[in-house]
Amino acid sequence: QVQLVESGGGLVQPGGSLRLSCTASGMLFSIYTKGWYRQAPGKQRELVAAITGGDNTNYADSVKGRFTISRDNDKKTVYLQMNSLKPEETAVYYCNAGINHLNYWGQGTQVTVSS
Repeated sequence: QVQLVESGGGLVQPGGSLRLSCTASGMLFSIYTKGWYRQAPGKQRELVAAITGGDNTNYADSVKGRFTISRDNDKKTVYLQMNSLKPEETAVYYCNAGINHLNYWGQGTQVTVSS
């Protein structure tokens, strides 16, 4: 059974940083594309960052230079380092792992950016 579990969300002040983690089980983690998505209230879910099994990365334009996606295949964990956070980035952040037509999702972790 494939499971993805996120952690690391919480409340942070504008300009602050958070590091999200997503740990997988039940899959050959290294070959999957891993991604972070977010969904704010009343808005569509959007891709924030992704990393392929070959270590190619892709970022939303709004987060380039501030966010970094990385992974540790031995720990079956993907990370999202978020710096200089903005209030409009308050959202539920979801971990995704996919290959071809297969997609798996975590339960989400709340990130709130507020003073």
